[in-house]
Amino acid sequence: MKTEIPPQVRERTIAKARTLVEALPFMREHWGRVVVVKYGGAAMDRTGLSRSFAEDVALLQHAGIHPVVVHGGGPQVTELAGRLGIETAFVDGHRVTDEATLEIATMVLAGKLNTEIVGTLVAGDVPAVGLSGVDGGMIEVSRQTEPDLGFVGRVERVNVEVLQTLIEAGFVPVVASIAADPSGHPYNVNADVVAAELAIALEAEKLVYMNDVPGVMGPGGDLLSELGVRDVLDLLAHPTAVGGGMVPKLESAVRALRAGVGRVHLLDARVEHSLVLELFTPEGIGTMITPDVPPQGAAGEASGEAEP
Repeated sequence: MKTEIPPQVRERTIAKARTLVEALPFMREHWGRVVVVKYGGAAMDRTGLSRSFAEDVALLQHAGIHPVVVHGGGPQVTELAGRLGIETAFVDGHRVTDEATLEIATMVLAGKLNTEIVGTLVAGDVPAVGLSGVDGGMIEVSRQTEPDLGFVGRVERVNVEVLQTLIEAGFVPVVASIAADPSGHPYNVNADVVAAELAIALEAEKLVYMNDVPGVMGPGGDLLSELGVRDVLDLLAHPTAVGGGMVPKLESAVRALRAGVGRVHLLDARVEHSLVLELFTPEGIGTMITPDVPPQGAAGEASGEAEP
């Protein structure tokens, strides 16, 4: 028998309670775990860093989750380079970083953008702290040679001690994708790769990529809401299925999942509260990538790297 709702209680008020109760299992699942969120420069370029993102990060922290934010800023680097009369060159969609471009990237990523993101989060009641991969020797790189794009770094070693210290003290780290080699020379590093490497080192429960697309789109243009590692490898092998900035995201997703990260999500940052909708609702709104289930009887081999 259906219980009658007292007239002084509105149905929409009850619906809010149901929504909160529905989110509870997801909050329990993530409690005490690290979630690495990569906020893409393209999303910031098109919509700015939204207030709803700061509110989502605040909710995650208040729910006992430890968010770590990594950000890119490619469009903003290109825009400033153009204003300064410096030509931007790309090879297969990847930025060539000469000395002048490196200086601009460092100013934009580790300076202007990092400060703006931290400021927005602090204004949203998030105790955020800005860093780059140089701080505390967090990310050590060597010069990428295949292809050689100038001062673009390949991640060689990750030390997350400084991040763990901040997390334990209740802060939310915000990491710019600038790192250094053993001599201290700075390098520009792909932010998708930085996010994945930090997620692996922090043993994160989730790695979330937020950009200006709905998620992973299939060859027919439809949103793929859930994929396994093998599905992703098939997409990467397809000549036209994915391209541009989606390639390093998917490659990094595969690496993170094979190294023990629980799930990878790709979301549209233009959707209000997309982070909360993806993590705390059963439907989600983007693409979730999961590890492949090992064949029956192969559970003992599950910790090893999957076959390509």
